[in-house]
Amino acid sequence: MAKAAQKAKLFNGRDHSWMQFNRRVLEEAEDAANPLLERVKFLAITGSNLDEYVEIRQAGLMQRIEDGYREPGYDGLRPGESLSALTADMHEFVGAQYRCWNKHLLPELRKQGIRLLEWAELSEDASAYARSYFQREVDPLLTPISIDPAHPFPRVLNKALCLALLLRAKRRSSGPQVLGVVTVPRALPRFVRLPSTEGHHDYLLLQDLIAQHLAGMYRGYEVLAHASFRVTRNSNLYFEEEEARSLLETIRVELHSRRKGDAVRLEIEAGADQEIIERLRVNFELDESQVFRDEGPVNLSRVMFLYEDVKRPELKFQPFTPKPLLLSRKSTGIFDELRHHDILLHHPYDSYDPVVEFVQQGAQDPAVVTMKQTLYRTSNDSPMFQALTEAGATKEATVVVELMARFDEATNIRWARSMEDAGVQVFHGVVGLKTHCKLAMLVRRDEDGQTRRYCHLGTGNYNPVTARFYTDLSLLTCDAQITERVHMVFNYLTAHAEIDDYSPLLVAPLTMAESFLRLIRREAEHGRAGRPARIVAKMNALLEPSVVEALYQAAQAGVEIDLIVRGISILRPGVKGLSERIRVRSIVGRFLEHSRIFYFANGGDDEIYLGSADWMPRNLFERCEVVFPVRDAAAIARIEEEILPAYLADTTKARLQQPDGSYVRASKAGKEVPAFSSQDFLMQLAESKADLEAIPQRQRVKAEQKKATAAD
Repeated sequence: MAKAAQKAKLFNGRDHSWMQFNRRVLEEAEDAANPLLERVKFLAITGSNLDEYVEIRQAGLMQRIEDGYREPGYDGLRPGESLSALTADMHEFVGAQYRCWNKHLLPELRKQGIRLLEWAELSEDASAYARSYFQREVDPLLTPISIDPAHPFPRVLNKALCLALLLRAKRRSSGPQVLGVVTVPRALPRFVRLPSTEGHHDYLLLQDLIAQHLAGMYRGYEVLAHASFRVTRNSNLYFEEEEARSLLETIRVELHSRRKGDAVRLEIEAGADQEIIERLRVNFELDESQVFRDEGPVNLSRVMFLYEDVKRPELKFQPFTPKPLLLSRKSTGIFDELRHHDILLHHPYDSYDPVVEFVQQGAQDPAVVTMKQTLYRTSNDSPMFQALTEAGATKEATVVVELMARFDEATNIRWARSMEDAGVQVFHGVVGLKTHCKLAMLVRRDEDGQTRRYCHLGTGNYNPVTARFYTDLSLLTCDAQITERVHMVFNYLTAHAEIDDYSPLLVAPLTMAESFLRLIRREAEHGRAGRPARIVAKMNALLEPSVVEALYQAAQAGVEIDLIVRGISILRPGVKGLSERIRVRSIVGRFLEHSRIFYFANGGDDEIYLGSADWMPRNLFERCEVVFPVRDAAAIARIEEEILPAYLADTTKARLQQPDGSYVRASKAGKEVPAFSSQDFLMQLAESKADLEAIPQRQRVKAEQKKATAAD
């Protein structure tokens, strides 16, 4: 118990921290300062976030309890205690979600002529259309089932929306009540668009439309009651890359598979008949605490349809056009440019096109003899996939595809097979480790006769679609030392060929964890010696206890530490005698903060690293990751003078973590501060830079046109 109490003093619970993160997303749905349809989108995101969390984290806790695991977590709580606290938090959060939907968003949508109608509210024309739509599009996809000795309970798919019915045979009015189940077709939108007057958008929930036709599907029965429900199942995706790294956990892998697919949550509409709820609960073997009664549409993630379907630009964020990359006037192309200096891109403020074009040019340029790239996630119609496939026909092309990228397994397998058919050498990385690093390397015979490597290293996936709303950083370079080490990383991924030293790169699981600890300890030494000592680190999550403890020690040595952590943070900032010099902030806004930046003052000789890894056990020990230095003076200045200061100055979308793990908005942190949004500032800065760069570009075009006219 003493050990557990000590943990609780040092660390906040990861589950509590995650729930705090999803609450911050919900705050954006509640914030009237955001455009209405953007608020709907944020609410949908909280729903999909919670779904993933339930089928992975909640399921994982249940599995640990069943396996007899009793070791306390970061916060000193045993799995059973964590599960109880998490379940209570989830019930409270789901209540907040539906209050947001019912009290804030639905009324505002109605004011804007966007109506979600009940069947009784439909006009004659609308109901006629709905009935016709049902006959044409819906009924052919339905399979009504009644549960009896000849028809056992169907295998309800994970997160599939269904209708449960309480039935009684008409010929036996006093006979037993029977349960019926109808699965709502996944192939159809959950919202049926109805005919409406100009300027209005009327919808009916698909499950409500089906409910109006239940009697016709169960002609021999009386429908006593019905309710929509959804079951979330154990996805079995959690242990291999969460905290578990011990031999004991490895031995238990076989036991984990026993619970795969078991139900862990039942969502059902709040007005459901208690008999229906009880029969479903018993069938899915759930406790009462695992039943969630929803005060509105089951599965709020589906309200994203309204955001996508309603074409009302004034109810969304103003469109933003990323700044294009303009090469230097004397450059003959991207490779010539990179021979003179590195290029740093900050997405989505800077266009992602140069990254795509880098790969495309590699495929098309006859001077490029070899291409290598990692792929973790990308878009279904990815131009990079097409370019790499094309490269397989004319040059040595190697791609490391991560087959086990969560929820993208089928897509990645399809890509791998297609590229192999095209002549690309496809590898799947090191056995037992996910390949999460973002690397692309081209080997080119340049015009001066030299063969050089050119590389892209990034913090985000090779996905042009998500690059429009994820903040990430890209480095394009031909730095000989960096590119040579990237080459060695590819050798590790394809041949498991390790070297002792990957510097200046930090490579997980080989050198990264110890390298980060060494950098933090070095900063502590500078602090004790009175030299400049500061750490600024931006990441998605902070979960590794050894890193947290090193940060505590550095703070006690005099190091000022600012952490920008979007999601989970188990560190307790601002604790007297422990972490008074540590501040933790989270920024949740229009764009998903996804970049990882690590700044060390280093006694006045600043060092900056970027990369694909968070300070989490899975990134440091269970994945192939790469963190790389920024060496170009202009790139360093941009990060130090523009990017990091903007995030640290945010008072609009930033929340400050408190010692107990709760968060308060920076604007309410106890002092008057002017409103400042880092993302708005960076968008405005990108637009102003684009305008300034466009002036000489237009002047050059005019000069060339004038020269051409004179020649004519």
